[in-house]
Amino acid sequence: MKYLAMPLQSIRSHLSYRRQNDDAEVSVVGGHQRRRLEYEGISGRDDDDVTTTGATLDDADRRIIFLNRPQIQKFCNNNISTAKYSVISFLPSFLFEQFRRYSNCFFLLIALLQQIPDVSPTGRYTTLVPLIFILSVSGIKEIVEDIKRHRADNEINHRMVEVLRDGNWTSVRWRDIGVGDIVKIPNNMFFPADILLLSSSEPQAMCFIETANLDGETNLKIRQGVPATAKYLETKDLLQLDGTVECELPNRHLYEFNGVLKENNKPTVALGPDQILQRGAVLRNTAWIFGVVVYTGHDTKLMRNSTSAPLKRSTVDTVTNTQILMLFVILVVLSLTSAILNFFWTRDYAKLYWYLGISEDLKSENAGYNLLTFFILYNNLIPISLQVTLELVRFLQAIFINFDIHMYYADTDTPAMARTSNLNEELGMVKYIFSDKTGTLTRNVMVFKKCSVARYMYEPGNTPEESTIVQNLIGKHNTAPVIKEFLTLLAVCHTVIPEKFEDGSIIYHAASPDERAIIEGARMFGYVFESRTPHYVEINALGTIERYEILNVLEFTSTRKRMSVIVRAPNGEIKLYCKGADTVIYERLSPEGQMHRDTTLQHLEEFASEGLRTLCCAVSVIPAEVYNEWKETYHKASTALQYRERKVEDASNLIENNLVLLGATAIEDKLQEGVPETIASLLDAGIYIWVLTGDKQETAINIGYSCKLISHSMDIIILNEGSLDATRDIIHRHVDELKSTDMKDCNVALVIDGQTLKYALSCDLKQEFLELCLVCRVVICCRVSPMQKAEIVECVTHATGAVTLAIGDGANDVAMIQKSNVGVGISGVEGLQAACASDYSIGQFRFLKRLLLVHGAWNYSRITKLILYSFYKNVCLYVIELWFAIYSGWSGQILFERWTIGLYNVMFTALPPFALGLFDKVCSAETMLKYPQLYKPSQDAKLFNVKVFWVWIVNALSHSVWLFWLPMMMAKGSIWYDGKTSDYLLLGNIVYTYVVVTVCLKAGLITNSWTWMTHASIWGSIVMWFIFMVTYSNFWPTIMLAPMFLGMDRMLFSTFVFWLGLLLIPITTLLPDVLFTIVHNTVFKSLTEAVRESEIRRYDPENVIRESKTSLGETARLLRSVFTRRANTRVETELELLHGYAFSQEEGGAVPQSVVIRAYDTNIPKPEGN
Repeated sequence: MKYLAMPLQSIRSHLSYRRQNDDAEVSVVGGHQRRRLEYEGISGRDDDDVTTTGATLDDADRRIIFLNRPQIQKFCNNNISTAKYSVISFLPSFLFEQFRRYSNCFFLLIALLQQIPDVSPTGRYTTLVPLIFILSVSGIKEIVEDIKRHRADNEINHRMVEVLRDGNWTSVRWRDIGVGDIVKIPNNMFFPADILLLSSSEPQAMCFIETANLDGETNLKIRQGVPATAKYLETKDLLQLDGTVECELPNRHLYEFNGVLKENNKPTVALGPDQILQRGAVLRNTAWIFGVVVYTGHDTKLMRNSTSAPLKRSTVDTVTNTQILMLFVILVVLSLTSAILNFFWTRDYAKLYWYLGISEDLKSENAGYNLLTFFILYNNLIPISLQVTLELVRFLQAIFINFDIHMYYADTDTPAMARTSNLNEELGMVKYIFSDKTGTLTRNVMVFKKCSVARYMYEPGNTPEESTIVQNLIGKHNTAPVIKEFLTLLAVCHTVIPEKFEDGSIIYHAASPDERAIIEGARMFGYVFESRTPHYVEINALGTIERYEILNVLEFTSTRKRMSVIVRAPNGEIKLYCKGADTVIYERLSPEGQMHRDTTLQHLEEFASEGLRTLCCAVSVIPAEVYNEWKETYHKASTALQYRERKVEDASNLIENNLVLLGATAIEDKLQEGVPETIASLLDAGIYIWVLTGDKQETAINIGYSCKLISHSMDIIILNEGSLDATRDIIHRHVDELKSTDMKDCNVALVIDGQTLKYALSCDLKQEFLELCLVCRVVICCRVSPMQKAEIVECVTHATGAVTLAIGDGANDVAMIQKSNVGVGISGVEGLQAACASDYSIGQFRFLKRLLLVHGAWNYSRITKLILYSFYKNVCLYVIELWFAIYSGWSGQILFERWTIGLYNVMFTALPPFALGLFDKVCSAETMLKYPQLYKPSQDAKLFNVKVFWVWIVNALSHSVWLFWLPMMMAKGSIWYDGKTSDYLLLGNIVYTYVVVTVCLKAGLITNSWTWMTHASIWGSIVMWFIFMVTYSNFWPTIMLAPMFLGMDRMLFSTFVFWLGLLLIPITTLLPDVLFTIVHNTVFKSLTEAVRESEIRRYDPENVIRESKTSLGETARLLRSVFTRRANTRVETELELLHGYAFSQEEGGAVPQSVVIRAYDTNIPKPEGN
């Protein structure tokens, strides 16, 4: 019964595959079973994972879709959202996020306690109003940032597509598409939903799709509608479609689909993954397709592979949260201690100071009240203003990122965008970067760059006539015959489909981007591929039309590593043209065909060193009788019922021999601008870079070389294992080799494919695998699924505790972007899905360098200074209340006037934190970019950790001691001009003045970059206090406020003692800090400080940087012997990597390439689909 839902062809394919792979568990039919095994590493079963592929669907496990009729069942709409909040979820989600911070919980508690009558010494609303303000500012910021996400989602949801409704094609928004709608998708358009292919402009309902947005693969894939619907080429045909589509429920498996098409009064037709066009893919090389929507919105496979937008917190916030908890414990201890001391003081002195009116009843009643009073009095040790300042500073830092002209990509009019500001400082702590390849590192554009023919290297010219190779061909150079064969091979040996336009121009449609580049290369040399029919191809060879009959096509596979065509040339000769990896071509050369072997190898190594993708080219002439005999053998093999694939490969090997080497091609997989330089800088900054891609291993490694991520001095560990035991053995062996070197950081690159990764991430191997990965300098994971990407990021994040960053541009990168500490999306050609789900979006990969090394390092330094300084200034002032309690009988009496306490953080010390958080910088942007080593202090959290935090707290405590007792001793016994002595409030204002001056000067002491804003904030804050003093001292009785403050300015400013103290006490308090700074910057100078000093003195920092570098030459020499043991199966692979072999083409697709080219006749016009 297992095969009832399968088409006959799929049954044969399935049975054949099972015979060859008895150990493999294959549940997918048709052409996708191999890819699922090697690509989709999703393990475990849950409700979302259950599929029904290969079995008849039960009623409870299927979706029934009516064609050209209303749907009975209500399905998910096609509206997608990557935003964090909705109107309904905003308030609960926002409050949950805010009250994850212990500080906000603490302030809420204080605000509630202050509402108890006669408890708060600072008023009822001094905490509640700031807390409401904090939450309001945070809420507004979150709303503004989430509106940007909603706008990006709306841009996608409001795209237009043609839908067949009421017999006419109507343009509707993507969000309005429903399950069962019949849609028409034109060329180069993204699919708005998961669509069942009905028919297309191409023969036999074939179409080409690009899935780089889903799996990162650069080659095009073929999908084909079933024969029953291939004839629906016009609107009137679609209107007659009557029946149902029954398919499995939505799931996240990209390469699985099972369903049936039941047309009324017609046989039931089985449907498989070859008929599904997934949301996120793009239609290519196909004028149009008709299809039926089967899954919409968050039911699509793309969205099923995404995760909900997480609520991320920065590492600095987490550390701060923990320290706030510790301060809270200290606050409780201080409150209890003060309350107990008040009890003893009251017991001992109540009778002595009888005029205070402390009775026995009042003693017992006051015990609880006093505890709450002290709790409220000391609550300012935890600065409530910090949250407001942080939110505003982060918001403004995000604006700085948005308006950075150096991160603006003019080609697409794309500025950098901080989609969240909560992670600004996290950009300065990144230790691991996980990058997609296609569209992130590369442009997904391949260009023919060079070729080697008969010992000579050639490059294309502006015109064919300018090319040296054409001149040698026309000039009858002694290598002209070889050149002619080489150019003919480029123009004939491929599976490209040409499309001619009325103006004579030709566009090439190719499933393989490499083949398109080769065809374009042939055209640049004057050999133009013009037309294809089921039986022959025509080329224009330097003005001469030549027709080659296509006899056989021997397709490319990753096992064969080559493809060949057998043609009948115009002169009647039968020739085999072959291109592929140098290892497989060289072993098939005849003794006479190796004349240029060594020179070609040298050229291949030169091409590979430049990061170019290489293919070797060869030809052989086949006698007619040999070909006829082989033809019979090949026909038997291709029609065999058992072991067909193996027999076809054996038959191909019989004819692909006695080759004559012609030369080699070199194709550039064009990188985005500045990628090698960016990666080099990030590596110098101590960041580990992992590439996670769905593309093939050879392609990924080739890109690794071209972008300088992998160097030829690196050892490469390649893990391609087919079982758990083999994976365990190879991982254990390499881990043992690494341990034997006693080196933590090895110059080694690890390459692993998706199948092996599935085993490596299993429970019993995960720890050893991560141990191996974490000591490698570079890790490349190939053919991995979106969920595997997310799993890798999550594993490394949890295992290392380091800050991770994921960057990508496709929908397949969304899951890893959301799992990482920081997600960066590139607004690229693959759509905006990654950018919408990211924390930061940029236009090009190269902007990541400035985002991290400049904005990240600056923001980390700024935010950490802001936090430390905010705690410092609060402790500095409010601990003085503790010292004053010694003299006030532990009564909870405040030393300072109530409004001055409230305005301390709002006015008099509010500006210096803003100046530090917005304008301070250690070095200029140019220096930070030029010397990536300056990133390491922030990366290693040297500027903010538990030790640094408590050093600042102790420093603030010591300052509070000086700032209280020095004025106390100075004012003791002082008599003013009117004969009055100072009271507690006058002392409080003297102390308050010195505190304001001291903390403002402390801000100046820790400032690295002085701007006019810095000067204004520091000196302006001091001036602001004096202006306030004068103004506030004269409120009463004009304004019924502060009668106790009347005349305070005259009393304060009229004594010499005050002015002398203003000069000496802040200087005395800060003198130890100044001496420590001088000694530290002289004796224990860090690299950053040395470079900053050089920059200030206008010296070249190069000498400082050079002195700090340690020689790695000996380390590199020792590491060369680490991985000398290689499995025999790896030798050929490593040789291919050395020579740059890479070729992208779909394997095991819906339609074999040899069948595709036989279906096309480019001389016949295509249907228009009206």
